[in-house]
Amino acid sequence: MESEKNFLSEYKIENYERPSVTADIVAFMVRNEAEKSYRKNSDNKLSVLLVKRGCHPFKNQWAVPGGFVKQNETIEECALREIIEETNVAPSALMPSLVFSKPDRDPRGRIISNSFISIISEEAVNAVGGDDACDADWFDISFTQDNNFFKLLLENSHTKLSALLKEKNHSFGRTYFEIIDTGMLAFDHAAIIASALSLLRIQAKDYDVIFDFLPEKFTLTALQRVQETILNVSVLPANFRRKISDYVIETNEFTVGAGHRPAKLFTRK
Repeated sequence: MESEKNFLSEYKIENYERPSVTADIVAFMVRNEAEKSYRKNSDNKLSVLLVKRGCHPFKNQWAVPGGFVKQNETIEECALREIIEETNVAPSALMPSLVFSKPDRDPRGRIISNSFISIISEEAVNAVGGDDACDADWFDISFTQDNNFFKLLLENSHTKLSALLKEKNHSFGRTYFEIIDTGMLAFDHAAIIASALSLLRIQAKDYDVIFDFLPEKFTLTALQRVQETILNVSVLPANFRRKISDYVIETNEFTVGAGHRPAKLFTRK
């Protein structure tokens, strides 16, 4: 009977098809737009980090950060390495999203993408810029549904990208989208972003993920605004505080700042 050692000695991996593997990272941030008057509530924006491709394919088009997995690293290690290279900061969290394996998704050949969700707190945003500043930028996200179609709008002060998608299937809390119009986003990255945002919204309903958008100590108002921004809904403060009470610990510290009445700070339980 053939031993495993003999089998492996004769096994030729080069005789089998070997697709390339990449990790693509959808990096989210909740950005606070401070109002001129401190008496008004600030306006939060959910943003995603995109990079402008400097080479073919899809040269000069926008994409999520990512790259090829090296022989000596796991896919998770690749995702972490790539997001640090693109943002110059270690993310607060890194969560697997979906696998994209359509045979023709990349014109260079058979390339399978493992997508991840990365969360970057606003306090770390100023550190972003490890790459050429004109090749990376934050885009505010709008994701709306009209019947069976979804419109993904990504916009900042000088660029506006608009993609059209349709829900392909939904299972185990994950949603795949079919791209109708790429909106000048490279590869299938419009679908990668849409799927990541759908998963982020599911996670935000359970509260756990919203803490990763804030510093270690935060106000309940700030925490509520993070959830509202991700879900794109308004929540009654009393209901939010009642439900979040099992997830937070009250500290003896308060906010400081001109014009504001001090607010109690909390930490994650």
